[in-house]
Amino acid sequence: MTKTDLTDQKIDDFINTFVDDEQKKADTYRLIELLKKWSGAEPKIWGKSIIGFGIYHYKYSSGHEGDAPILAFSPRKTALTLYVYSNTEKSKTFLTQLGNFKMGKACIYVKKLSDINIDILKEICLETINYISENHVCACKLK
Repeated sequence: MTKTDLTDQKIDDFINTFVDDEQKKADTYRLIELLKKWSGAEPKIWGKSIIGFGIYHYKYSSGHEGDAPILAFSPRKTALTLYVYSNTEKSKTFLTQLGNFKMGKACIYVKKLSDINIDILKEICLETINYISENHVCACKLK
């Protein structure tokens, strides 16, 4: 398993070297603005390609543990990969209203932000913040 650690890379440097599509750049800056507002946390680069907000500590029953961002996304070439989903009944209901996306195991893949309902994305993010706050040790309790 690849470790995804917090780095000190600057957000603009990352975006200017990693994102070469203008629409994806605009969507990336918009997502940063939204996730920062919803989480109350500053964006940080995790690993080579993830923009994360906040931090929490997880520990699995297997004994594996580590730190991860509370909300995050990656502006990959094929799609915006959103790490904002928790597998709750509320989140499952919100997914039915999100719009045009593909779902991975825990990731939401979106071609462009205009394909989804931003108000529903906000609800999914807030549900995830609540879920993580209730089930994990957070560096900060976000609203």
